[in-house]
Amino acid sequence: MAITGTATNPERRRLFRDLLGGGDPEAPHQAPWHRVPEVSAGDGDVLWSGWASSNEVFVVGDEGMILHFDGTPAEDGSLWHHMETPIQLPLHAIWGNDRLRLYAVGWMGSILHFDGDQWHLQRGGIIDEKTERFAPCEENTPLFAIIGDEAGRAWAVGDDGMILTLDGDTWRREASGTTINLRGITRTPNGQLYAVGGEGTVLTSAGDGQWHQLECPFGSGFMTVLALGDDELLLAGGRYFIDQNGFRGELVRYQKGRFENVQVDKPMPRLRSLKTYKDGVLIVGDQGHLYYLKDSLKGSRLDQLQSNNRHDLMDIVPLPTGEALAVGDFGTIMTAAADFTQALAPEVDPDAEQAIDWELMDSGTQRQLWGLWASPDGTLYACGESGTVLRHANEGQGDNGDNRWETLPAPSELSVHCVWDAGQGGLYAAGQMGQIFRFDGERWDKHYDLHLDITILAMWGTGPNSIYAVGDEGLILHWDGLGWQRMISSTKSALYNIWGMDDDHILAVGDFGLILRWNGDNWAEFHAGTENFLYDVWGDSLSNIFIVGLSGTLGHFDGTRWMLTPARARDDLLAISGTSDVGPYVVGTGGNILRYEGGEWQPENAGTTTGLRAVRVTGQGDVFAAGDKGTILKRKR
Repeated sequence: MAITGTATNPERRRLFRDLLGGGDPEAPHQAPWHRVPEVSAGDGDVLWSGWASSNEVFVVGDEGMILHFDGTPAEDGSLWHHMETPIQLPLHAIWGNDRLRLYAVGWMGSILHFDGDQWHLQRGGIIDEKTERFAPCEENTPLFAIIGDEAGRAWAVGDDGMILTLDGDTWRREASGTTINLRGITRTPNGQLYAVGGEGTVLTSAGDGQWHQLECPFGSGFMTVLALGDDELLLAGGRYFIDQNGFRGELVRYQKGRFENVQVDKPMPRLRSLKTYKDGVLIVGDQGHLYYLKDSLKGSRLDQLQSNNRHDLMDIVPLPTGEALAVGDFGTIMTAAADFTQALAPEVDPDAEQAIDWELMDSGTQRQLWGLWASPDGTLYACGESGTVLRHANEGQGDNGDNRWETLPAPSELSVHCVWDAGQGGLYAAGQMGQIFRFDGERWDKHYDLHLDITILAMWGTGPNSIYAVGDEGLILHWDGLGWQRMISSTKSALYNIWGMDDDHILAVGDFGLILRWNGDNWAEFHAGTENFLYDVWGDSLSNIFIVGLSGTLGHFDGTRWMLTPARARDDLLAISGTSDVGPYVVGTGGNILRYEGGEWQPENAGTTTGLRAVRVTGQGDVFAAGDKGTILKRKR
């Protein structure tokens, strides 16, 4: 399979951006932030906080709203699902060690617990039976922040000095010694707790239920606090100034028992949240303001980040990759990552030592290879530039006999992008200029000529009398044993690959997330919830289908819905192949190879960074990959 067009070199793109912009635009203090698309929250909804793991995100907001992202498209096409909750009250914060122990706290003292399947109300939201309104009781005291430890203990803070602790399954109140409204809480690495709130209130506890107040010389209304170490805190919030008719943000550092104001060059609005980010601290506040604070030997540097947003930002959701989301008013979810799904998935460490799983074969050519096909008897074919077609018997005849490929006569001087073995029907090859050739074992004959400058990129069939071919400009051809006929695809987008179970169940994939489905009568779009280019599709049943594509796109169809998997690779994934026994393998640029095992994609060490454009799993269980510079790899047994 081939990808048409000239790919942009990321190093060249980065160089020009550095020259024009004076630095790395992906650096934390320069990277622009943008809204995450397709968030299914209304303009009137406030999103208050969130929690993320390696493959999903929960965001909480007004009216009991909890949005969930796991890569699966909802019925409306959005990748964010509205979860069912037992209340209609604002939820202000969420915390947990894992998805089986998540807690959300909010208005009227509400505390929800997620057990991995459903949300349950644990506390708060008490209704007076006589008035049918919320009862004026201690349990209904609003909560605004929550933190916990590795053992599962948790602490929540709120109005009137409320501090609750979770010990086991029971929430109980701890005496705070204040009636000031509390808005933030943090925990240091050694387990010391700090809670902050209005009028410069700072409380601390060793986690033993005993709280005492620190003397803070600043009267700020602290909204958030972040532990930078065992004896260092960063506090943020703001105070209302009449002459400014609004809040002015303040940053305060607590270190070695002293509070100091962090000096900034420009006035800031009220600050809402602090989280560690990259090598510094990310700060969000009112009016869409984002800041990045970095300490160095020369002192602290505060950079305002580009957000193109005027809505108040309420909190920061750190992602496992080191990226982050900012959530706020008007259903806002923002990130600096180019692709949110990539930002969610942990990146494979390129420096990690790993045994090489693949061995290099002798292809006998340096030409680019675009396609691989395996016949039922184990014979393999590879194809590529300038009419290159290679054959490999794969009979296991020792090192030399098993590793060497035979060069077949060239069908023409044009590049061959795909081959397909019809058995007794002969070997078919197709590629540039819409030409299809057939090999009878000795020579090639031209089997079909489209007479157009359109490249055929892939072929698939059910037998000698039913072969399909797809390519540029929405091309779909079908051979019925008598002749090739052009099918109506209703698209001008390139179709990069084709796969099917039978003549009534076929998929073709292409540009901008395009998937076409053939039902025996017509081709129709089949949406998977991504706009990334899709380069290949494979499955072993109608309820187990995979797609791969641009920038690490991975998707799976379970017979009911598509689910996008956060990418383990950042490079383009160009081909997929498998069998029911072995499972699928994926290859891509940069020598990327992924193996699907136990429901997860695992990276493999190809021993090369050369781009790989084709992969084939044989019926005998062998796995081959091919790509640039004549590279052909075979997976070690």
